[in-house]
Amino acid sequence: MLILFSVSVLFLAAATVLFLTRAHWLHRLPEFSWRLPTAGHLYARLPSTFAGDMEAGLSSSTFDLSGNVEGGDGRAGLDDAAKSEILKIMKKRRLNFDRARQVYMESRFKANGIGPDGRPRDPKFVSFS
Repeated sequence: MLILFSVSVLFLAAATVLFLTRAHWLHRLPEFSWRLPTAGHLYARLPSTFAGDMEAGLSSSTFDLSGNVEGGDGRAGLDDAAKSEILKIMKKRRLNFDRARQVYMESRFKANGIGPDGRPRDPKFVSFS
């Protein structure tokens, strides 16, 4: 038992010393970029224009951005947070843009206390039609 404790303490001490002094020795190691995943593999830049949004698949017949592109719209494109979430849904669930946008909006509705039909879920809500 004492040996296991000693080995554990020695390992933690060595790991701590290596972590704290990594600036002095890390540059001497060979580059392992072909083996280790880096931020480049995990991060993909979002498109910043309507044309880029169309190329990324964020357009359809019911959500057409071609008018914005043809009209020379200089705005930044769609909302970055929404684009990121919709692209994640499209990739993770293998859905097309329209269905992923619907799933995204339903989750936003649910988070804000709105039902899938668009009416508030508040039991005190009164509506006059």
